[in-house]
Amino acid sequence: MPLHLTKVAFGATSLEDLVDRVAARAIQGEVRMTTRFLPKRHEEILSGGSLYWIIRHQLVGRASIKRFDPTAEGRIDIVLEAKVIAVRPQPRRAHQGWRYLEAADAPEDLLGNLGAHNDDLPAPLLRELASLALI
Repeated sequence: MPLHLTKVAFGATSLEDLVDRVAARAIQGEVRMTTRFLPKRHEEILSGGSLYWIIRHQLVGRASIKRFDPTAEGRIDIVLEAKVIAVRPQPRRAHQGWRYLEAADAPEDLLGNLGAHNDDLPAPLLRELASLALI
């Protein structure tokens, strides 16, 4: 099972805002996020892991991690697929940097998992239902 990372989407106010930000930073279908250190468990992450974004104390979306590239400054670029996939909102405390997320603890992708009638619910309502543990 792949290992994932979590990170606060600093400055993003909603999933829609995050999607717009990722699209604006995309170059040839990829987005780069710079970090100081290569994750020690990077090999587990490269076997299908994703970066899960936290907005307002909830995991709300994910982007697949493609690879880790060293930079000229000695840092590491986490190279992501420039596509944010909505996930079932799940409470998560804010933190600095990134943290590991085991596959068993990762939320499900939102589309198709709530049933045909719930796919059309507005994102704010889905977040509220998740915060009340109703979905």
